[in-house]
Amino acid sequence: MHVYYAGRVQGVGFRYRVKTLAAGFEAIGVVRNLSDGRVELILEGMREELEEFQKAIQKSELGSFIRSEQVRWEDATCEFNGFQIAS
Repeated sequence: MHVYYAGRVQGVGFRYRVKTLAAGFEAIGVVRNLSDGRVELILEGMREELEEFQKAIQKSELGSFIRSEQVRWEDATCEFNGFQIAS
């Protein structure tokens, strides 16, 4: 699952809150700020689990900062070991 979040998603602790939420799901991946002001989230795991993770982000306090999100499903690359915040 590859998600791009737009809105007021940088400078509000978005990546750190997503990492905290990740602990409650069986998902691995990375979250990072992009130079255009968006946040990119790449997740691997079972589709149902990833969809629940996405809903948890929307329902958390982060939901008020999200103006839009673009979701793309891709094949897993198996390049991740756990969940990380990238700069």
